[in-house]
Amino acid sequence: MKNFFTLFFVFLLTMGFVSQSFAQIRGTITDAGDGSPLPGVNIVVKGTTVGTTTGADGTYTINATSGQTLVFTYVGYLAQEVSVGASTTIDVSLESDTRILEDVVVVGYGEQDKKDVTGAITTVSAKDFNGGVITSPEQLIQGRAAGVQITSSSGEPGAGINVRIRGTSSIRNGNNPLFVVDGVPLSGDDVSAGGSTPLGNSSPRNPLNFLNPNDIADITVLKDASATAIYGSRGANGVVLVTTKSGKGGKGTLTYNSEVSVSTISKRYDLLGREAFLDAYEALNSAAARAQLDQGADTDWQDEIFRTAISHNHNISFGAGDATGNYRFSVGYLDQQGIIDESGLKRFTARFNGNKKFIKDRLTISTQMTISDIRDLNVPVTNNAGFEGDLLAGVLKFRPSNPVFDINDADNDGNTEEFYQPNVTEPNPRAYLALSEDVTKTIRALGNISAELVIAKGFAFKTVLGLDRSFSSRKGAFSRDLIAGNDVTGSGRLFLTDIQIDNRLWENYFTYNETFGKLEFSGLLGYSYQSFVNEGKYNTYLNFQTSDLDLMINNYASAALSGGGNSYRNADELQSFFGRFVLNFSEKYIFTGTLRSDGSTRFGSGNQYGYFPSFAFKWRIGDESFAPDLFSDLSLRLGYGITGNQEIPRNQYDRRQRYGDRNVNNAGTFSGGGLGVISFQNPDLKWESTTQFGVGIDFGFLNNRLTGAIDYYYKNTNDLLVQIQSAQPAAQPFVWTNLDADIVNTGVELSLNFIAIDQADFTWNILGNVAYNKNEVKNFGGLINTGEINGQGLTGAFAQRIAEGQPLYAFFLREFGGFDSEGNSIYPNGDVQVFTGDSPLPTVTAGLTNTFTYKGWDLSFFFTGLFGHSIYSNNENAFFTAGALANGRNVTTKVVGNGEGGLNAPDVSTRFVQKGDFVRLQNANLGYNVKLGSNSSVTSLRFYINAQNLFVITGYDGQDPEVNTNKSLNGVPSAGIDYTAYPRARTFTFGVNIGF
Repeated sequence: MKNFFTLFFVFLLTMGFVSQSFAQIRGTITDAGDGSPLPGVNIVVKGTTVGTTTGADGTYTINATSGQTLVFTYVGYLAQEVSVGASTTIDVSLESDTRILEDVVVVGYGEQDKKDVTGAITTVSAKDFNGGVITSPEQLIQGRAAGVQITSSSGEPGAGINVRIRGTSSIRNGNNPLFVVDGVPLSGDDVSAGGSTPLGNSSPRNPLNFLNPNDIADITVLKDASATAIYGSRGANGVVLVTTKSGKGGKGTLTYNSEVSVSTISKRYDLLGREAFLDAYEALNSAAARAQLDQGADTDWQDEIFRTAISHNHNISFGAGDATGNYRFSVGYLDQQGIIDESGLKRFTARFNGNKKFIKDRLTISTQMTISDIRDLNVPVTNNAGFEGDLLAGVLKFRPSNPVFDINDADNDGNTEEFYQPNVTEPNPRAYLALSEDVTKTIRALGNISAELVIAKGFAFKTVLGLDRSFSSRKGAFSRDLIAGNDVTGSGRLFLTDIQIDNRLWENYFTYNETFGKLEFSGLLGYSYQSFVNEGKYNTYLNFQTSDLDLMINNYASAALSGGGNSYRNADELQSFFGRFVLNFSEKYIFTGTLRSDGSTRFGSGNQYGYFPSFAFKWRIGDESFAPDLFSDLSLRLGYGITGNQEIPRNQYDRRQRYGDRNVNNAGTFSGGGLGVISFQNPDLKWESTTQFGVGIDFGFLNNRLTGAIDYYYKNTNDLLVQIQSAQPAAQPFVWTNLDADIVNTGVELSLNFIAIDQADFTWNILGNVAYNKNEVKNFGGLINTGEINGQGLTGAFAQRIAEGQPLYAFFLREFGGFDSEGNSIYPNGDVQVFTGDSPLPTVTAGLTNTFTYKGWDLSFFFTGLFGHSIYSNNENAFFTAGALANGRNVTTKVVGNGEGGLNAPDVSTRFVQKGDFVRLQNANLGYNVKLGSNSSVTSLRFYINAQNLFVITGYDGQDPEVNTNKSLNGVPSAGIDYTAYPRARTFTFGVNIGF
């Protein structure tokens, strides 16, 4: 018995020791950002092989000794270590790895620690993107980066967007930056079929619409030459690097996002109603004329075409990852209605990102692929409709006393359901929509596959194959029942446009990283080959025997070919050699040098190759012993470099021909045709180049609660590529040449980020940027006119001129001095046109974001603004004059009683120039993250509401000051002209994000 008690005592002591030494630890692992449980987290007792993983609800159980350390690791999150104490419950919140990724930025052909970056670079991550109905990546960062101006040409779904980084540097259209998606540089070509319609030219849609914004992880803007020179001939206007999302997290994460949006027109024109119009018309004419004009109706034509648009957006993704790789699948569907009836955009996208490591992690195979199917529903809105106008022109000028339908049966055919269409110069807007159909279908695929092999420690080789292919077709039909121009009325008209783009990339480069004492060296050496093929065709048909639009579009072979048809195929290649080195001394003195040599078939043999070097230096002053304690971060950056621009039509250095149009004459036989010259020989044509110098200071205060950067830059662009019209008679109508002139942009940028409040339950963050830019043409002895103005009696009129000492596209106009006693315009300088001092290019851009969080709630407001520029209202010039009213066309209320006479000629003048300054509440977002139980199958749940374009503060009396209709003249683009632009919408979006 004694032995029994002895053994029992020993047993109790042993069990007490075991229970004290190997306690069973339990807990839940959650995401520190939204509190959602994390499945598949690895937990290991440090220094042992004991380990486990969390379940689907984020919980775990493990045996550990008091005093031991548990290590928690999860792909995409920061590792965390916790010592085991007396408690048997250890809950851990893991912070997303994006918090340290914010200290790593994407640069050309790699990544760098943010503290070591020598160039002017801005990165915007997904959490800071603009929300709401977003169709292309640029809209995500509008107003978010200092010195980056992003302007939509109109409010049409999928409309083209102009991006200007540190000013406008080129006369030609090549002012947009180079876009690089997951390492593949895009060609910059228009991939959707635009084309000429019976009403005028219409612009193609934004070529970046194929990317689903929900798939984008971050966007990095390379602004100065030291950052962009690695892209050489295409870096003059900056580079935008788009990085898409990758998979993360153990067993995988399934997410679903759904949005419903409601859009309405943000501002209507203050047009005259029925009685006000008839009274004003009578005052300029007579009571008898009024009686003849009155058709007995009271129609608001804006009500007839504008609608409340309902849009849907749905996205599903699944991703997973571990130490050897990750993957992510996603599909998305967007159905965006336009605020003009019948208009809209439908897009389906599918994407896969994946990478996997082999050979003991020395070989990494990666691929990114996306495919999109886009359908643009177009309406008859053009850039350069004549005084007869397009759909929106009809809305502005068609009389409110006109009915929608011909209820009086004016043509005596017994049908009172026909549209009221008085003549070809006064189109019925509702008839435009009902008797036309215009659809563009675009399929685009972008993908790459890469292999990176670690040859030795710090030494690696990477090869990349990329492909960007698109197919786009546009079919536009106008019924013969539509009375709108001689080419349509009684005949009908169909135009067909097809475009194919094939862009192929092969890149190979070596990287080497090594540390020699206090010196860190990073090197890059590579070769790139990219080919571009662009082909298409255009045909028009008329003399249809049917009014049925579907039959016209699908059975057009029975119509006569007229108005011509043509086809083309252009191909060019770009071969490049590039290199970069980075020297980091003591992590305080950092030198970067790059050189790229580009050879392009767009230029003659003597000038095919261009050389684009850059040098940069960064001094981390804050790490010096003498640095003031006031600063938590302080760095000085210096940069200099040369970049290029080759964005001109292909094969312009050589003489080229193509087969001309074939027409159908009245006898029904073909006529015309033959070879026509489309370019003329100039073997001396060469690169347009931009030299840029910049200095910047990065700073931080209050332990980096206040951080920011201030930059100064000087950009000089020369050898400007331009198409010059030859004085006639001449052997050739035009020639492409390098203009002997400089375009200089100088500016200052300031970015600030202030964490105003940082409490456990409440935070307030302020993010702001402001930039000043001055644009000037120097050393130019010639004159180039642009900015075509349309309207009755305005044939050949223009409003802008490029000249020495002026900003690009400066307004060149008669000075308007009011009206005389007869109601005619007074021009103090006579018929002489002069530079008015007004520029369409903003001098100041700004953005301000306030973000608040309180427990599960978050709220943000984003304001953006442009200042120092002017807008020419071609709408007012063409439609809103007393002469238009006297001729029986509707006008705005401000025309009545303004002193203008009914016989006054509305010549192009300063009368129609207005300041374009504005401040817009671009985005407001309110969201709530639902706190879920540990046993919930739903790992995250968020509801939110977003508002876009809530209000605009501006003195411009048009529909919106952010407008830029393409009013080019002789191939030279314009800026800041407003003419029948698709109106901008105010949108409210309701959404939910669910994670499983």
